Amino acid sequence: MANKHRSGCGCGPGCCCSEATPDKRKQIVIDFLYLDLSACTRCQGTDKNLDGALEEVARVLDATGAEVVLNKINVATPELAEKHQFLSSPTIRVNGRDIQLEITENNCESCGDLCGTEVDCRTWSYQGVNYDVPPKAMIIDAILREVYGASTIAPTPKEYIMPENLRRFYAALKE
Repeated sequence: MANKHRSGCGCGPGCCCSEATPDKRKQIVIDFLYLDLSACTRCQGTDKNLDGALEEVARVLDATGAEVVLNKINVATPELAEKHQFLSSPTIRVNGRDIQLEITENNCESCGDLCGTEVDCRTWSYQGVNYDVPPKAMIIDAILREVYGASTIAPTPKEYIMPENLRRFYAALKE
């Protein structure tokens, strides 16, 4: 006759008879960094697609035990740009990693109107197509990559040099 254990028998983790204890949920930290949500159509579209992507992936995240911490950060000053090592607007980082490694930009009329000078904002490339706003699928892919196997080690910070494009933007806002 097989020896049957009781709940709380102390045989150790993974024992078929021990009471299940919930593991700590894996935390997915998403930082959405932007220059302006009131006028910039790219920042507004990115914000909308990020919210939509989180709604669509919420059930998967819950089922996998992942918890999302969303930080929406208005990088309104050069000091904040330096603090967050901000390179282009808008930016989405998942656990400290930009969802797109290469930064490309083109003229953003809404930001130019906001500060009275030409400003380039970020563009996104996903599955061979270029976009002014990251598609929801791109955002979902980045989140799920982190859930299903990306390193838990955050990228090593590099020396920050503010891009000239951001310098012009902040200087024009002061005028």
